[in-house]
Amino acid sequence: MTKEDIQLLYEYDRWANNRVLQAASTLSTEEFTRDLGGSLSSVRDTLVHIIGGEWGWLKCWKEPSPGPTFVWDFWTRHWAQFDPKAYPDFSAVQSKWAEVEREQIEFVKGVTNESLGRMLPLRATQISVAHLMQHLANHSTYHRGQVALMMRQVAAVPLATDFALFLMEGRRESLDAR
Repeated sequence: MTKEDIQLLYEYDRWANNRVLQAASTLSTEEFTRDLGGSLSSVRDTLVHIIGGEWGWLKCWKEPSPGPTFVWDFWTRHWAQFDPKAYPDFSAVQSKWAEVEREQIEFVKGVTNESLGRMLPLRATQISVAHLMQHLANHSTYHRGQVALMMRQVAAVPLATDFALFLMEGRRESLDAR
């Protein structure tokens, strides 16, 4: 993937995440935190998982030389910072989301074709930053779909987050805002 491809993908990711947050903002705190029996039990837990993933991968991409010490420390900080119980309501999740999104926007603006080719050690292999960025966008998409289902379970209305819809509507809105 080129720098332009990644930047478009992350423009879409932000657009889709913001639509999911907009839909989730209509839930009561009880609906937002209700255990619905999924792999991530509630809308809140799923949103915290999404933003925790976006924060975590961003930290990995920004680390000049991630080694075993970094990885161990990273996971300790990650689990402490993204315990869903630390986010009692939508406002708390939205606040953290905005913080991570600002940092991610700056990172994505600065990627180059060269930096996307950088290889990061993961388990017994190495994976390019570009492929890890694709992975994260896919990860977030997967969990946004779970949020849509959970919203239907509490009789709320999710918003569509299809890439084609972004290209038809969201991309135009983004360009109009410039």
